[in-house]
Amino acid sequence: GCRGGHPPDRPLIWTDREAGPQAAQPGILGDVVLARREVATSYHLAVTVDDHLQGVTLVTRGRDLMEATHVHRLLQALLHLDVPTWHHHRLLMNERGERLAKRDGAASLAALRDSGATPAEVCRRLGMKTP
Repeated sequence: GCRGGHPPDRPLIWTDREAGPQAAQPGILGDVVLARREVATSYHLAVTVDDHLQGVTLVTRGRDLMEATHVHRLLQALLHLDVPTWHHHRLLMNERGERLAKRDGAASLAALRDSGATPAEVCRRLGMKTP
């Protein structure tokens, strides 16, 4: 349950499927905003509590969010929430080494499918082995 508490007096550990056990270092992100007057809650607080309430046991996110996990682990300890395992996957990049993201105009898988691209073509475009 979510009972609240004091900062832990022992190191907090979390496990990533690829990187293994990690010692939480929430200070690497500096001061993190958890709520503001105009926004009821932050990404950090929302995903941490939501994962707990849904009984999530494996959190899968991109490696670009790995640092945020340090803060999420601290929030879990402070709120006495369940601790899942994480899998931070590599990011898909374009030919310029930039992360593919819809907000930057990258085509979605649905758009590629609709354009007639085969799974093998999508894999080739991403520099991956074909299925």
